[in-house]
Amino acid sequence: MKIAFENGSYESAAPITVYDAAKEAGVLSRDVIAALVNGQPADLTMELQADADVKLLTFEDAEGRHIFNHTAAHILAQAVKRLFPEVKLTIGPAIDRGFYYDFDTDKPFNADTLTALEAEMKKIVKENLRIERFTLPKDEAIKLMQERGESYKVELIEELPEGETISFYKQGEYTDLCVGPHLFATGLVKAYKLTSCTGAYWKGDQNNKQLTRIYGVAFPKKEMLKEHLEMLEEAKKRDHNKLGRELGYFTTVDYIGQGLPIMLPKGARGIQLLQRWVEDYEQSKGCQLTKTPL
Repeated sequence: MKIAFENGSYESAAPITVYDAAKEAGVLSRDVIAALVNGQPADLTMELQADADVKLLTFEDAEGRHIFNHTAAHILAQAVKRLFPEVKLTIGPAIDRGFYYDFDTDKPFNADTLTALEAEMKKIVKENLRIERFTLPKDEAIKLMQERGESYKVELIEELPEGETISFYKQGEYTDLCVGPHLFATGLVKAYKLTSCTGAYWKGDQNNKQLTRIYGVAFPKKEMLKEHLEMLEEAKKRDHNKLGRELGYFTTVDYIGQGLPIMLPKGARGIQLLQRWVEDYEQSKGCQLTKTPL
């Protein structure tokens, strides 16, 4: 079978992993973290059994970042289970600007909790745990999650069609229901930051139990995290919500709502001037004013 890469190819008479094929073809670099196999995201440990077109991915690729962040979410969940074994796992996807994981916990998480979790994540990264994929029939998958007390995972599996083969990812003592793909080891996630902790409803339904959602960002280099955090600080300085309050343009009160600003004299005057400018401009262009019923 022929494995075609962007900058080379390799022919193998027997099944071979993406990693080994790339290595034999001489196209494997240190920053490669995953792959697209015939256009579909894949682990580097995926075994190829037929001709395939393979694109190797790095963190610079959108698909590569997604896989990287997904693995970071699993590292967070493993840290939570180590520090708080009673917590139940729900879902933890990659998102455009990082990742999050939702947890069912009766313990309120705060800034100190996030600091403790970051410290535990550091240990998991240092352990450089191998991340391995395995599959189970549906009934065995349900049994595995029941034995671990992961009721939300059981619910997700039960919703899948009968006869479905269920995939899991394992790193050390931690096992999670997941389609993947993932990095091949936890040690690749060199830098990360847990940025916030909020509430979220299971499956986005307010009739379901409220969960605790932890957001984070992750990078392969500490310098990249430093640059990202500096960028966020600069953005905060230019935040109109912050500047508007500091300059005395508006305020808010809880009983009215944070999304309904009360314009102070300076802000009201600014709106008045803008309205007059718009009216004068429209009039200069020959526009005629109409009013709809209030």
